[in-house]
Amino acid sequence: MKPIITSLLDTDLYKFTMWQAMLHRHPQTEAEYEFVCRTPTAFPLAELLPEVERELDALCSLRFDQGELDYLAGLRFMKSDFIDFLRIFQFQRAFIRAWAEGDRLHIVAKGPQVHVMGFEIYVLAIVNELYFRRFDAEVALVEGRKRLQVKLAQLKHLAVEAKLHNPFELFDFGVRRRFSGAWQREVVQAFAQETAQWFKGTSNVLLARDLNLVPIGTMAHEYLQTYQALGVRLRDFQVAALEDWVQEYRGDLGIALTDTVGMDAFLADFDMYFAKLFDGLRHDSGDPFEWGEKAIAHYDKLRIAPQSKRLVFSDGLDLDTALALYHRFADRIQCGFGIGTRLTNDMGLTTINIVMKLTHANGQPVAKISDSPGKTLCNDETYLAYLRQVFNIPEPAAKAA
Repeated sequence: MKPIITSLLDTDLYKFTMWQAMLHRHPQTEAEYEFVCRTPTAFPLAELLPEVERELDALCSLRFDQGELDYLAGLRFMKSDFIDFLRIFQFQRAFIRAWAEGDRLHIVAKGPQVHVMGFEIYVLAIVNELYFRRFDAEVALVEGRKRLQVKLAQLKHLAVEAKLHNPFELFDFGVRRRFSGAWQREVVQAFAQETAQWFKGTSNVLLARDLNLVPIGTMAHEYLQTYQALGVRLRDFQVAALEDWVQEYRGDLGIALTDTVGMDAFLADFDMYFAKLFDGLRHDSGDPFEWGEKAIAHYDKLRIAPQSKRLVFSDGLDLDTALALYHRFADRIQCGFGIGTRLTNDMGLTTINIVMKLTHANGQPVAKISDSPGKTLCNDETYLAYLRQVFNIPEPAAKAA
């Protein structure tokens, strides 16, 4: 059977943007990433191990071809030395290991960060597609196409757009938990062709190239988390990460992620300097309406016109929630909406929540303290407690009890 990943462009843009920043700023960093499934599954994921091993072998045989390198080089924020690095890059099979333990599937990537950080999205897309191959594809596709038509019709009848100050803008963020690569292509192509007024791009670099769309993405949690282990004072890790990003991209890729240690702790570091340099903020946990109000209040406090900035919402969105957020905020600030699972895996099947997150850098634990308690990730409770203390973040109510 044809491998699931056949091009190294079949991943999120922010993997490349973070990759370039780390290659230039901290190429010596060692890192460890761990696969986790947060939700129940219809069958033990451990059953997928032989297929996962086969897919990882195939992934590690891939190289960037000249056409792929030319496309990346054409993105104005990609530097020539990074393209030269990708020219000789190949994933090393020795840096990633998969095994089963009871019903649980383990996958760990460990090694130099610039050699292992790229594994994440490919691994998630592989596991998710292998999982959903166990279900009736014909039935799922019939239901998926029915639901896709409903979404397209919903957007086509979006008449409020002209009444609000800023337009509705939708992006595809659905690589990692898609039903399949072929289905993501069908969905993105349908939105691009039928709702181009509102559909503005995709995080999938391969589809952006093939369908002549804008590739979307800046940074993820792993970028900021890495700075917890780079020798800066822990209280200053966000400032150091944001400063390096500013120096690397000089005004490009200006959407900052806010919830590595929560929105309140982020805003304490997001002073006038950063608020003016970054174009806006991305939401990925916690109540999105509360988060949006906090962001606008912060810009108002700094006497920065919110209309000059952008909020990007990307946490478990569906189209209805995106439209509700649009109605709340679009008269006050620019808005963008990145929809993932509900766009590329809305097939009438129960989806699974899988992640592959950075757990250690340079041998030290790192953590994300999310605004949604279930999304907090750390393998070291002592370090997590210390991080909470440094940023004055209370324990979740249930855990404290």
